[in-house]
Amino acid sequence: MSIPDTAEHAIGLDEALPQIDWAVAPEGTREYRFEAPSGSLAAWDLGDPDGERVVLVPGATGSKEDFAYLAPILAGQGYFVQSYDLPGQYQSADAGPAGDEGWTYELFINDMVAFLEAGKPAHLLGFSFAGIVAQFVTVQRPELVRSLTLLATPPLTGQVFRAVRSIGWLTRLPIYTKHVGGAVLIWNVRTNFSKVTPERLRFANARLAYTRRISVDGIVGLMMKTPDLRAELRASRVPKLVVSGERDLWSSKLYRRFASEIGATAAVYATGHSPCETTPHQLALDMVQLFHTAD
Repeated sequence: MSIPDTAEHAIGLDEALPQIDWAVAPEGTREYRFEAPSGSLAAWDLGDPDGERVVLVPGATGSKEDFAYLAPILAGQGYFVQSYDLPGQYQSADAGPAGDEGWTYELFINDMVAFLEAGKPAHLLGFSFAGIVAQFVTVQRPELVRSLTLLATPPLTGQVFRAVRSIGWLTRLPIYTKHVGGAVLIWNVRTNFSKVTPERLRFANARLAYTRRISVDGIVGLMMKTPDLRAELRASRVPKLVVSGERDLWSSKLYRRFASEIGATAAVYATGHSPCETTPHQLALDMVQLFHTAD
């Protein structure tokens, strides 16, 4: 796969995406274990190790396979692309604390910092919850981050689910605990709320058999108290990109406002919550343009 020359070309390529087996890593991928502070994490890399480094981090109920379209496009342009499963998720299920306590921002931040420290400074992408973690890392350790892409990352602070389309009102009720929120998140996957392809749905459901439910609840609990790092991010010299879909959980208006508040460029595509799966060429085009500003 290659980076398209124009947005129109990218849209055309995204409309003709081939079906893939999501459980199989892209051709040329090296799969390995990374020993992080939280435990052993499943990871992969693709591309030229001497190329500029790109680190893609998935969110809750996700995994590195979420970037099976995006990673080869970037690697085909000479970038060295890496990803890992968050602790408690899919093939990193055994990592992280054993019980209900300990699912803290520090847990995820320390893992991300350790992964970044294991190589050259990287262009960092955080998907959904991982974008919140990536904001912390960018503010605390800017020397590790060449650019920051926030992909479908909640564009609010505090209890971010309050503005989710359709069910935002429910999340403001006292009954909406992290356990209820975790159940809703898993239900969305099981019922194909996002209307993904049959192949993608089969993989997403199979992946849930490995993911620890307690880790999903823990992440939802953290997202219910998302910190406000907008001022620090706006003051940061790290180039930033905020990406969302028109049919995302949060409105495009909120994403555009968030991008303005942190001094980032905004990109909105005609898709849902997972542009890396549905509009990877458009995403890659905007990411590479961001990378150039870091140069």
